[in-house]
Amino acid sequence: MESANCDLVVRSEPIDLRQFEVAHPEPFVCDLAVNGSSLGETIEHVRNTEYVRWLDRAAELHADSLGYTRQRMLGDGVMWFVARHEIDYLAEVWCNDKLVIATWVRDMQRVKSWRDYVVIRPADEVVVCRAATLWVFIDLARRRPQRIPDEMAQRFSPLQRARAQRQCTS
Repeated sequence: MESANCDLVVRSEPIDLRQFEVAHPEPFVCDLAVNGSSLGETIEHVRNTEYVRWLDRAAELHADSLGYTRQRMLGDGVMWFVARHEIDYLAEVWCNDKLVIATWVRDMQRVKSWRDYVVIRPADEVVVCRAATLWVFIDLARRRPQRIPDEMAQRFSPLQRARAQRQCTS
């Protein structure tokens, strides 16, 4: 993915996401300003391929924030590969829209992980997209799935673990 074409930035201000059915108590949140390069040629709304780029970039920024940059992972000889995307397009997005993307890890199993996303247009409080990606942790030398390290699984705070931790501190 060419992240330079994707104007996603880590959100610096808090936002209340409760009304948008965000399952994770502390999702990773990004802001996105939609520009003209995201629009289709036939109909001037955002192309569906742009959503995939946004999801990938949001996941990358979340991993970066936890210290799992692509450079570090390449140095360790591992990388996350996409096995499946599921995207529900719920509303059109236009040039100059300001969006918020919330993402979190739903679960981490032995070698794979589901990540969920909600894309919101705060100006009219519309959920424009809900999505999920199945990621597989790969050993690059063997090109085979590899067990996800326990420390990594803990750092990503999968939904079940985050809920349990929140209940313990409440």
